[in-house]
Amino acid sequence: QVQLVESGGGSVQAGTSLRLSCVASGRTFSDHAMGWFHQAPGKDREFAAGISASGVGTRYADSVKGRFTISRDNAKNTVYLQMNSLEPEDTAVYYCAVHGSSGTISSYPSNYAYWGQGTQVTVSS
Repeated sequence: QVQLVESGGGSVQAGTSLRLSCVASGRTFSDHAMGWFHQAPGKDREFAAGISASGVGTRYADSVKGRFTISRDNAKNTVYLQMNSLEPEDTAVYYCAVHGSSGTISSYPSNYAYWGQGTQVTVSS
């Protein structure tokens, strides 16, 4: 049974940092792209960052570019999201996900087959 478990969320002040982690179990995903999505109250789930299977390629939403960094450790079956210079607009539930069939990054949630339960990030001004 595949399971993704996120951790590292919390309530912080604007301008500070958080590091999210997502550990996958049940199988290895070293040949699949992975991504982080966020969903604010009343809004659709949106792409934040993605990383290719090898970890060489990354992609970011314009809203987080330059502030967030995605990385992965395939030996640990783990993907990370380092979030710096957090803004109140970053407040959302953050989900990690595994692409269903490809090592290439996609920004479309429908391309991702496995999802974590989400971790809340709240940024106050």
